[in-house]
Amino acid sequence: MSATDEQDNATPSGLIGRRSFLAGSLGLGAMALAGCSSLGPGMSMAEAERVYGPLPDERFPVPAVNVNKLNPKYMRRTVRYDSKEAAGTIIVDPRNYYVYRIEGDGMATRYGANVGRAGFLWNGDAYIGRKAEWPVWTPPREMIQRQPEVAQYAGGMPPGLGNPLGARTLYLYQDGKYTLYTLYSTIMPETIGKGVTSGCVGLLTQDMMDLYDKTPVNTKVVVLKA
Repeated sequence: MSATDEQDNATPSGLIGRRSFLAGSLGLGAMALAGCSSLGPGMSMAEAERVYGPLPDERFPVPAVNVNKLNPKYMRRTVRYDSKEAAGTIIVDPRNYYVYRIEGDGMATRYGANVGRAGFLWNGDAYIGRKAEWPVWTPPREMIQRQPEVAQYAGGMPPGLGNPLGARTLYLYQDGKYTLYTLYSTIMPETIGKGVTSGCVGLLTQDMMDLYDKTPVNTKVVVLKA
């Protein structure tokens, strides 16, 4: 998606139909990496409810994730992941709906993600050109042409829970230019593990905030082929 970005949705009242929005980004950088294997069992339900609990102190209080709508394999966890990339590098694996943050020593933090739907997949290398908390969302011209209903936000949609970019956004750049694609946050667990966007990559808000806090501007991002 993009500041010009999108994130589909089904809709607590006031939330703009994200399914209309999940359609305005593409992908980035490819590279060959070895596979990963998880270490031990996943989270217990009690731990999941803690990790994905409410965030009442945010500018717009974020509700708890309904973990019953989230496939346990997409919950955040530390996994073994062999890579030549430096610690801190973000690797997007759209084929398997995961985002990895390389931690070093053959380990990575793995997050479940939603990715671009058919026709909106891409791959390549990029970097985080800027970051934003509770950003304004402005649909790109191409999206407005494709989905005229979003033209009302041509001047920008204010931040909030109904904003497609959510609470945190990492903007992807190549050669000093914004690609129009992002890593963004969603409050919709049912979208994780699916191809629903126009190329942007979405993480649950609680996961995105974890990644956002660890990711400085200029961090390398690698998007693998789907």
